[in-house]
Amino acid sequence: MSQISNLLLPIAMILIGATTLLWGLSLRLRNVSIVDIFWGLGFVLVSGTSFFRAGAHSSRSFLVLILSTIWGLRLALYLLIRNWGQPEDYRYQNMRNQVGKKFKWLSFFTVFLLQGFLIFIISLPLQVSVASKVTLNAWDFIGTLSFFLGLFFEAVGDWQLSRFKKNPQNQGKVLDQGLWKYTRHPNYFGDFLVWWGFYFIALAAGGGWTLFSPAIMSFLLLKVSGVSLLEKNLKNRTQGYQDYISKTSPFFPWKPKQKP
Repeated sequence: MSQISNLLLPIAMILIGATTLLWGLSLRLRNVSIVDIFWGLGFVLVSGTSFFRAGAHSSRSFLVLILSTIWGLRLALYLLIRNWGQPEDYRYQNMRNQVGKKFKWLSFFTVFLLQGFLIFIISLPLQVSVASKVTLNAWDFIGTLSFFLGLFFEAVGDWQLSRFKKNPQNQGKVLDQGLWKYTRHPNYFGDFLVWWGFYFIALAAGGGWTLFSPAIMSFLLLKVSGVSLLEKNLKNRTQGYQDYISKTSPFFPWKPKQKP
């Protein structure tokens, strides 16, 4: 625990510095959406910092560094490609229009610093695992299995959605094939599995106390910025989405309901 405490302050300062620089860039670009791309990169930054400050490394240290880097870089690259040349996300546009001149500082505290804080809290299982010297055990295997299953759902779900949207004939339609046939949010479900996987690895390292980290991530995915927010928007603008809801599992994959 003492080694973990020695990591906390440097990582917190690095995240504050990174999000402040990113905020400054957003002012020049007049686009807050760049913060979404940083989400995955922030965890890579944390795991990398933890690794290099931990000194002696265990097999678990390398495992978590590799897994978190794969996850973070994939997500950042996907969002970069998706957002390239696009206007600012409607969430930030609405906030900008509502608060006017106050948006500059409001975005600093409620978007950038808040994201840095969330990354710090949610990444605690990564920090615990990287600093651990405990021998690998069954929980590491379970956590790694959960991670790769989650990465599959997340990456394949994103790829299927991206391919679907590129076809002009699908404009205004609902994707109900592939993984999207079994869950309305395969990418969010995948994210859910990834972070519980990281927790299981932390549990193997004696970090059972970090349970609140995947719990917070799960709450965000289900109730705040993930499923809840997206479905509210899709119900209002996508024809046929209500029918899709009636037959498709909201989160955990399950066979579609048959129409009577």
